[in-house]
Amino acid sequence: MTGFGITPPRRPTVAAPPRTRELAKATIINTFTREAHSVMYNPEEVKLEQGNTFVEVGVPGLATAPVQYVRGKARTLSMELFFDTYEDGIDVRTHSNPVVQLLDKDPREQAPPVLLFSLGRLQFQCVLVDAGQRYTMFLPDGTPVRSTLSVRFQEYVRLDVDIRRGLFFGSPTVSAAVNAAGALIGVATTLHVTSVGDTLSGLAAAYLGDPALWRDIARANRIDDPLDLPPGRTLVIPPRDNRRSTA
Repeated sequence: MTGFGITPPRRPTVAAPPRTRELAKATIINTFTREAHSVMYNPEEVKLEQGNTFVEVGVPGLATAPVQYVRGKARTLSMELFFDTYEDGIDVRTHSNPVVQLLDKDPREQAPPVLLFSLGRLQFQCVLVDAGQRYTMFLPDGTPVRSTLSVRFQEYVRLDVDIRRGLFFGSPTVSAAVNAAGALIGVATTLHVTSVGDTLSGLAAAYLGDPALWRDIARANRIDDPLDLPPGRTLVIPPRDNRRSTA
């Protein structure tokens, strides 16, 4: 038909969908409360570390001891977060302190919150283990308006909880899961893994509703010195007796 001067119809052109150029924003999500903390500026560098743990096997007569694999190490994610409120003239800690406070224990879980660090396709479930602030600019009255927050996150891996005759084997971060698992298999007592700052009176107030009942916890765990409460120890929290503890 083209020989008679008739132009064939053109196929309609379909425009390609525009590519988004929006920068992914780094966000730290508290999985306990679902609260999201967006950083003021994305980190310029993110450092991810991982490794293994080995031990030397002492064999008499060998010049070099062979090594034995023990376990893998949890991955860590570290970075520096920059905060600047100079133009607004407000205290920079209003933006940086919510991140630092993720180190605090959640009163309901008796452990710091499990977090999700999200930066585009980088998704890292973790807990915050270190946070250090450096202030580099101040207003005339001394109010800090510029700071760099150095943070280090450690990977959080959910574990299958193993309870054997009331003993708990696992990470202190999953204390709530231990108690739930204990309820499923008929373990009536509550288990608590101590952390820095724990006291028997504080645990009695949290679990039994009365700090004066600390002696019940001490007796259940054969604790002679109530001030000697090292972190990482598993305590059995007995059920509350209607009667108050006596000396």
